[in-house]
Amino acid sequence: MSGTLHAGVRSIARVELITGEREFADLGASWERLYHRCGAATAFQSHAWLHSWWLSYGTPGRLRLVVVREGDELLAVAPLMRARGPLPTLVPLGGTISDYADVLLDDEHADRAAALLTGRLSAAARTALIDFREVRPGGAVERVYEHWRGPRRRVRDSLCLELPATSMDELVDRLPSAKAQQRVRAKLRKHTALGIEQRVVAHDEVDAALGRLLELHRLQWEGRKVTSEHLQERFSEHLVRSVGPMVRSGDAVVTEFRLDDTVMAVDLTLLSRRLAGGYLYGVHPQLRERKADVAVILLDACSRHTESGGRGTLSLLRGDEPYKRHWRPEPVVNQRLLLARRRTAPLISAVVGDVAARRWGKELLRNWKERGGGRP
Repeated sequence: MSGTLHAGVRSIARVELITGEREFADLGASWERLYHRCGAATAFQSHAWLHSWWLSYGTPGRLRLVVVREGDELLAVAPLMRARGPLPTLVPLGGTISDYADVLLDDEHADRAAALLTGRLSAAARTALIDFREVRPGGAVERVYEHWRGPRRRVRDSLCLELPATSMDELVDRLPSAKAQQRVRAKLRKHTALGIEQRVVAHDEVDAALGRLLELHRLQWEGRKVTSEHLQERFSEHLVRSVGPMVRSGDAVVTEFRLDDTVMAVDLTLLSRRLAGGYLYGVHPQLRERKADVAVILLDACSRHTESGGRGTLSLLRGDEPYKRHWRPEPVVNQRLLLARRRTAPLISAVVGDVAARRWGKELLRNWKERGGGRP
């Protein structure tokens, strides 16, 4: 522990382990102040998102929040939980519905806070592997990784695609040919001619708008393969519970698209200091039947949320879908950071072996399909 001058008063930074749900809820105000002092943070590290996620997906008794306090303020938070499964593992809150995981560090005290946080995490690693999945390059937890003195490994995780946070005109200029640029500009003119109107939803209308988003999302994927979790009641409850506060604090924006006074699409974009990401949308099939290009509509709206405000990145989040590649985004691979002590080091080898086996299996399947496997 170390003493510092903070707001003119000498105080002592202290590290605590929090396992109670009530204490987690009570951290809301100080957590949000820390979140806004952490430049690397994404909306998936906000208290509104993670506390709501815990209420929908958490298991009582498994919560493990490591916090560094100085006076009444938080200098660092590692939002973790004990994972289910055969290996004793601590993993970030947020699960598979969160595109990025990280810790929070106060930028002004980042190195000292990371050192204190690392010390407490090292104690936890005596009995469990610490497995940080989906860390965006440049994430705050990289400082913890740098301070770590035990066994550690860094492996590749999911692919994300990123664009510069700029105007739609400049995004169109990125397209590879004049013909492609002309096509998109023609689509934008068509959308105007159709009378498609977009409206940012006020915070007191968010709950109803999210209900429409989820219903349109279900409708657009009817009869096709869809992320099944997005259709679950617990996901709906999480989204409604978390996004309202995030809209009020400027960490999310919900946009409705109307045609002939009917809501035909709803988009949810998450915002943080450096990054914005289109998280989820729902579109009525009739909008496509009117020959509207949904990808262009959504990107146009998202670019309006990001072209001002100092954000450098418009993330298309995880996934390598062809419609994303059309815009010539930069591929950015999330990291998986594995931290252990000497006695838990074999757990790293087990995870790395599993990752390699899964990657090899995917390669075999892809090669088999390319050779025409499965066709008579």
